Amino acid sequence: MKLELREVTKRFGDFTANDSIDLVVRPGTVHCLLGENGAGKSTLMNVIYGLYQPTEGQIFVDDQPVKFNGPSDAMAAGIGMVHQHFMLVPVFTVAENIALGSEKTSGGVLNLEETRVKIREISDRYGFHVDPDAVVEDLPVGVQQRVEIIKALVRDAEVLILDEPTAVLTPAETDQLLGIMDQLRKDGKSLLFISHKLREVRQISDDITVIRRGRVVGSADPSASTNELASLMVGKAVQLTVDKDEPRLNSNAFEVENLSLVASNGVHLLKNVSFTVNGGEILAVAGVQGNGQTELAESIIGLHPKATGSMRLNGEELLGRSTKQVLHSGVGFVPEDRSKDGLVGSFSIAENLILDLFDTKSFASGGSLKRAAISANADRAGSEFDIRMGSQEDAASTLSGGNQQKIVVARELSRDLKLFVASQPTRGVDVGSIEFIHKRIVAERDKGVPVLIVSTELDEIYALADRIAVFFHGELMGIAPKDTPRSVLGQMMAGASYEEAVANQHEDPEVLLAKQDAAEGVVSEQHAQSIIESSSAQTATDQASTSHRGSVAAAQDLPWADNTDASKGEKA
Repeated sequence: MKLELREVTKRFGDFTANDSIDLVVRPGTVHCLLGENGAGKSTLMNVIYGLYQPTEGQIFVDDQPVKFNGPSDAMAAGIGMVHQHFMLVPVFTVAENIALGSEKTSGGVLNLEETRVKIREISDRYGFHVDPDAVVEDLPVGVQQRVEIIKALVRDAEVLILDEPTAVLTPAETDQLLGIMDQLRKDGKSLLFISHKLREVRQISDDITVIRRGRVVGSADPSASTNELASLMVGKAVQLTVDKDEPRLNSNAFEVENLSLVASNGVHLLKNVSFTVNGGEILAVAGVQGNGQTELAESIIGLHPKATGSMRLNGEELLGRSTKQVLHSGVGFVPEDRSKDGLVGSFSIAENLILDLFDTKSFASGGSLKRAAISANADRAGSEFDIRMGSQEDAASTLSGGNQQKIVVARELSRDLKLFVASQPTRGVDVGSIEFIHKRIVAERDKGVPVLIVSTELDEIYALADRIAVFFHGELMGIAPKDTPRSVLGQMMAGASYEEAVANQHEDPEVLLAKQDAAEGVVSEQHAQSIIESSSAQTATDQASTSHRGSVAAAQDLPWADNTDASKGEKA
């Protein structure tokens, strides 16, 4: 099915979110929409899906004009959407979630048998391996995403909108999803793919459209380099790799020993975690969101008083101290959710830049704030950290996500630190701001400060890390060298130790996931065995045709990519 937008404009009052957008999604192709934060991608997807009405312009399906008054109209026209944050009811089964909104009853009782049959048909066709009667909250994130795709396909979607579909997936799950997208494409489906992960964009896309500040600024070929795509996104040259020397270690150290945290329901959020971050190095913590990384960072800063074990900074115990005491001990902290934990949106930019220093002699005297000093500090931070603002008295909430993040980073790095902890330091930030923030983090390391970074973005992990720690279900699976292949980290993120992952690094990702699912009881051992046998039957030619383009792209541009096979493909 062909989807076309002609001169589509969406305004909110005086603000133009989308400005005369032209876009054509060809039948049986993957069309990627690239753009920095605030470019208007999500607004445009909501227009296509009927959540917003275009102010001007027209949408066409198979060259026929259409008007969508809501998502039900879009679905009736053959358009489905897989949202970044899944629209599933956790306590419902797969079949109940998929039937929701179009339930069929028999004698006043919900009849799910027809839905189960459709789920099995679609699952078998695309290799989803989804049990219709499994409870959604018991499924891994990657399987929940397949449920979302099935939900769209059950409603006969011919165009699928995928909004940041790999944001919460492990590398192995990402590879599986890209394989599923390729199958859907071969089956004639049209896919509109939103992502900021350039490696994946180049691997799967047939067409790439770039929007900037609400307007289409160009198109690109998937063979374009990541630097070319990044430059097109932000309108200037961007350095995607971080220039840094080998770490120069010193005697400073942050030592964590047997750190544990148990939730009120008895679940171990952290279990006997031990590691050391040396002065002058960056230890990057990797793992799928929700595996204890958030609790680790929050425990360090003193937000979990029930945490047990030990955390020593240069021999000084931090565990048991309040957040204010930890900060005053020389710890800088960038939280993962800046709007919730890092800023007060209604406060001015200048006030947010002193949130953890407002009661110090530098900015207060006799119970009153030193307004001149606060203003001077804002001028200095704005210039040094390139915070784009109209006035330092503007509310922080009026700034873009990237500039809000720069406020948090500037505030924390403007102090003399003994430890720097940053959780998701560039989440929701465009590539231009990522470049700047990465440079500042490396600069802090080069001052001799121990640096702990938590990130779900493997590209960021590889860009910053001197060593890589991987978490799974609250446990530290091991600490790996900075040049560890993606396939090894992916297995560790799914529960393998470093040694096991190295030994199994050449095993098929689908086989590894099946074994993991069976071990956790997500699928039966018999079902897992059928998946393994099915995967083993795939030919090397099929595997190469699916992954060759992206592997070669990774080998060309990303020095940290696992490109052993890619380099062979390039020579071929």
